[in-house]
Amino acid sequence: MDTSNVEVITKMVLEALKSSEDKKSSQGYVVPVGVSARHIHLTQKSVETLFGEGYHLTKKKDLMGGQFAANETVTIVGLKLRAIENVRILGPVRKADQVEVSQTDAFKLGAGVPIRNSGDIAGSAPVAVVGPKGAIYLKEGMIIAARHIHMSPEDARLAGLKDGDYVDVKADNVRGTTFNNVLIRVDDSFTLEMHIDTDEANASKIKTGDTVTIVKKES
Repeated sequence: MDTSNVEVITKMVLEALKSSEDKKSSQGYVVPVGVSARHIHLTQKSVETLFGEGYHLTKKKDLMGGQFAANETVTIVGLKLRAIENVRILGPVRKADQVEVSQTDAFKLGAGVPIRNSGDIAGSAPVAVVGPKGAIYLKEGMIIAARHIHMSPEDARLAGLKDGDYVDVKADNVRGTTFNNVLIRVDDSFTLEMHIDTDEANASKIKTGDTVTIVKKES
């Protein structure tokens, strides 16, 4: 290999390593933010009830971890018959139905919705889901998703964290918000990103693409 090419490659590798280490500033580990709007996960059975027998979700946009935003949307209806339309479905299909909303959405729907980690739906709020071909009623399944950070194993190593840890996170902007009890989720398929809902984003004046910093590891 040409000596000049070796030098170029070496420089690129060193810069990449430096970039990774730079995330670990004296204040903590820097993480980009993704603001998560209301959405729904469905089983294949529910998809077919809502959209017709044999129907399969169609992809609109790829997301991390093999998920995707589907072209399909539904209407969700709370106990007081208040509705929110055009709720995006995320695929692929899951083993259980789960609706994720903000606290503001919960107020509108007239439902007492608990804050839960994704997948923890036992005893959560009921909701009706309406599609173009049918409707389903979920006795439980609607939650406000707890704030969390997705990390690859390498990011977790650099940050000194592991799956299931909880950390505090600070936004150094005009609001100067600190988020406590942020769950760390680690998987090979994850891209580094903190997920908050639209209420949290609006209150802290944060938008998708902004960065926050892990400032303390919970004991």
